[in-house]
Order: sequence, then structure tokens, then C-alpha cells
Amino acid sequence: MNLSFLIAKRYFRSKKSLQAINIISWISISAIAVSTAAMIILFSVFNGLESTVKSMYTSFYPDIKIEVKKGKFFTVSEAQKEKLSALPGIGAISYSLEDMVLLSNEDEQKPATLKGVDNTWFAISGLDSFMLHGTAGWNTGLPYTPVIIGLSTASSLSVDVYNAFSSLNIYYPRPEANFAQNPEALLNRILVKPEGLFHVQEDFDGKYVLIPLTAAQRLFQKKNEISSIEMKTTNGFSESRTRKAISAILGKGFIIANRFQQNKTLYVIMKSEKWAIYAILVLVLLIASFNMIGCLSMLVLEKRKDITILKSMGAGPRVVRLVFLYEGLMLAFAGAAIGIVTGLVVCLGQRYFGWVSLPNGLVITAYPVVFQFADFILVFCTASGIGLLAAWYPARRAALQTVYLREE
Repeated sequence: MNLSFLIAKRYFRSKKSLQAINIISWISISAIAVSTAAMIILFSVFNGLESTVKSMYTSFYPDIKIEVKKGKFFTVSEAQKEKLSALPGIGAISYSLEDMVLLSNEDEQKPATLKGVDNTWFAISGLDSFMLHGTAGWNTGLPYTPVIIGLSTASSLSVDVYNAFSSLNIYYPRPEANFAQNPEALLNRILVKPEGLFHVQEDFDGKYVLIPLTAAQRLFQKKNEISSIEMKTTNGFSESRTRKAISAILGKGFIIANRFQQNKTLYVIMKSEKWAIYAILVLVLLIASFNMIGCLSMLVLEKRKDITILKSMGAGPRVVRLVFLYEGLMLAFAGAAIGIVTGLVVCLGQRYFGWVSLPNGLVITAYPVVFQFADFILVFCTASGIGLLAAWYPARRAALQTVYLREE
């Protein structure tokens, strides 16, 4: 085994002659442990929040969304639909039509985005897990037009989805309307019955109203037209290959966006917050490393006799330097190990017992926790790297120290 490592291991395990060195050593280990545990806890909570937000956004942001570059609406032939369905890595395809409308219920009015979807869309979105009332899907053969609305929209319009006699008017401007006509003649109107209520988050609850695709096409006067194609991917999906295949089927005038591209700002903000926290905790670790520098500097002074004996026996500066570098790494490893285990225990407690809860009314009741192996590796390497950096100056000082045996 490496001589420098054996000596460093001996120094690490043995009690120092100066009590101050022992105290500072434990302070250094504790500071690294606290910072490391904080990293693990915050990273896991951020991962949990990110996962929760992403699961909510999947309801209205599919894996792949295709829209036309110019204009709002386009048509897809049956032959094109068959080719799209045959693409490898595509599990389901939905066709939707959406545009701004005006909702009205007695004296209450509210603008919203009406989204006409088919039954396949519900399988892609996973909205069923966010339904408060009704089912995520359309029943065929109903004598009326059903609609699914968000909790915020229902509250704003005073719509009672539990009342079998409740209804809602949806207005959309006619493309060929003449403004000299009666104001009512300017709008297409459809009477719908609220059949379902969902609660995802305010961005969606107060924005979207879902209606069968055929009803939306009738209201918008867009027979066989759609505004987007939404896809769910499966194993074996290749984004680059699929993009080329879609362009070959539909042509060049389409935007093919993955989930990140559909909501780039949200994803960038979530990542930025996580790395901002990481930068702050790294700064805390750097400040804590000054304790380690002081501890190792005092250890160098205490072990001057040992350094003298090593050099008199032929040990070069490299051997002496490695002794204290290993000593710094051991302090960092000890602190990192304690911190990682502590953070893991706290996160497991939060996951299974929900120690820190969230206010009522949210989708989740406690802060979610998700572990990522890469976070543990990053935290451990960060603590080790800072420990090595802190040990560099005392180790260099010990290696360059000129001592003579007769002086000791």
C-alpha cells in the first residue's frame, strides 16, 4: 500500500497532541457534512418538484407536438394519418383543434382557449389523474355536447358541474361576419353541458376548456381541419429520425417540438434554480474549507519531527506532500459520507412520512422527493474536490519545509 496513504491514515485515526487540532478537525468534518446533507436534501426536493411540475404539464404538453408554421389550421389526409401511425417509437397520435372563445353563463363571461380533442388525446395527456368530477373521455351518442372545464374556470363562471341542469354558452366569431349585421349574427354559438372538472394548476385550470373535436370543428367552421398533432412516444423512439420522417410525410411547413421546446422557459428556470442553489452551497463549502486549511496547517507544525525523519530516510517532497493531501481527502470523505447518509435519511423520512407539508389546496400535500444517482456523485465529487483544494497549500508548505535532524 502507498506509504503516504498509510501515514495519512494513521494521522487521521490517531488523537492529536494539541486538542485544538482535534476540535478544528471535527468542525471541518461537521461543516462539510452539513453542506453535503443540504445539497442532497435540496437536490432531491428540486427533483421532486420538477417531476411533479412535469407530470402536470404533460396534460397539455405532449411528448411531440406538430403545428403549422404559418397560420393556425391545416388538414391531414387519411394517407398521411396512416403513415404517421406507422412511425416507429410512436405509441399514440391525437388530432386537436384549439382557438380563443368567449364563455358565458348567465351574467358571467370569461375568455378561454377551447381545445377540441378526440378520445386518444386523453390517453396521451393522462388527464384522468387530475379529474375532480366526471371521466377523462367522451361518451358517444349523447343528445348534447359535453365539455370538461378547469376548476378556476368553473369558479369564475359559477358553473356547478354537479348540477344536471347546468349549461354553458360558447361563442366564436364567424370568419365571414359583416359588422353591419346584428351583433348576435357575428358569432357562432354552441350550448354545452359541463360533464367533467379537472384541477391541474392555475395556468391550465383557468385557460383550457375541452370539447369533442367534431364539436370544435363545427363551432369554428373548420371541417376536417386541425391546429395540432400530438404524439406519445414509446421505447425505440429516435427524435432525429422521427423528425425527418414527419417532414417527409407532411412537408417542410411544420414545427415539430418536443416537450422541452414547447415550454422552454419553464425547464430553463427549473434547471437554473437548482444550479443556483448548488452554487450557493459550494460557496458555503469553500468557506468551510478554511477550517480545514487551518487544521492541516496546525497538523504540519505538529508533525515537523515526523517530516524530518521521513526526509532523512530519503522521502522526497512528493511523499510528504501526498501525506497531507490524503489527510485532507480523508477529512472531506468523512464529512461527505456523513452528510450524504444524513441527507438520505432525511429525504426518506420526507418521502414516507411527509414531515414538511404544503398548504391545502395544492395537488400534492407534502414536498416531493426524487433521488437521482448523478446528484450523489456530483455532491461527493464536489466535497472531495474542495477538500483536495483546501489541503493543497498545507501539503505544499510541508513538502517545501526545510528541516534538519540535529535541530530536533
